[in-house]
Amino acid sequence: MNSDAGGTRRRVNISDVAREAGVSPTTVSHALNGRGQVDLRTRKRVESAAAKLGYRPNRHAQRLRTGEAHMIALLSSMPFAIAGGPSRLGFLMEIAAVAATAALTRGLALVLAPPMENGAVPLELLDVDGALVVEPSAHDPNIEVLQQRGLPVVAIGRQPGSGNTVPFVDIHSAETTQRLLDHLDAQGARRVAMVLGSAQRNSYLEAEATYRAAVDRRGAPCLLVRADEQQGEAGGYQATMALLSGHPDIDAFCVPVDAFAVGTVRALHDAGRRIPQDVMVVTRYDGLRAQTCEPPLTAIDMCLEQTANLAVDLLFEHLRGDGTTRSVSGPETRLVPRASSLR
Repeated sequence: MNSDAGGTRRRVNISDVAREAGVSPTTVSHALNGRGQVDLRTRKRVESAAAKLGYRPNRHAQRLRTGEAHMIALLSSMPFAIAGGPSRLGFLMEIAAVAATAALTRGLALVLAPPMENGAVPLELLDVDGALVVEPSAHDPNIEVLQQRGLPVVAIGRQPGSGNTVPFVDIHSAETTQRLLDHLDAQGARRVAMVLGSAQRNSYLEAEATYRAAVDRRGAPCLLVRADEQQGEAGGYQATMALLSGHPDIDAFCVPVDAFAVGTVRALHDAGRRIPQDVMVVTRYDGLRAQTCEPPLTAIDMCLEQTANLAVDLLFEHLRGDGTTRSVSGPETRLVPRASSLR
């Protein structure tokens, strides 16, 4: 606040910031709202002046003046059977809870686009300034639509085949898969099978490459099948039954997708296999499915709170016109061992 001639306190306005920074009010507006062409040095000078004077932009006035939404979307092309989870809680919702708070602190509202049956979100219905996309596929239809509209996009998990054109937060799928395989090895597993989704997602590609390298080093058979994401738990069930019929001596399943992993557990029960005495099961995401499965599933704490914050930070940079940073390393994950693999 500044004082007027009568000594009363008044609200600092954009002209005050402009005088302090030595620029025009228009430049201040563009610098603080991420609009127009403002070089990074000028933007930082304006931000410093605004912080010094305690300037807070009037968001309501901005919306009336510009008609802009000041909103970002969170979405995924994974179908509901994978992304939703029991009681509509799952990977996507956990990220949404944190991302909504992180966005709000930056003056942005977050719109959660719920997972659809076919993975395609009706983006023409959303008036947003940018988007976070969870684990996009190689030719993700949602990203294509967003880019055609000229909107900034940040992926949580690298988009395969994109040549890093889509900024992303690296969720370290190869390292996560290796951590699961090392755990199974320590528990005595010798014939490990893997069930993956059929879509071209980077997490699947990295998991497959890590698994193939691991079994090759040990001289073990490669027992890998892919399941249709839209089938959810049923896809995991069918894939597991198919593997067991051809390879009854399998003693462990590494199933990164939690919905598939629950289907694997059900298939093992129906096949009369004891978990973990006969066959161990591990999955990636330590969510509600893993925690409430019977037995509870060994999983990975993916530190999604930190991941979501990093993703919002990166998207905010791009919304402000600073596209320098193309990727950010996500937090280190940790194994959560449970009854499904502890012998």
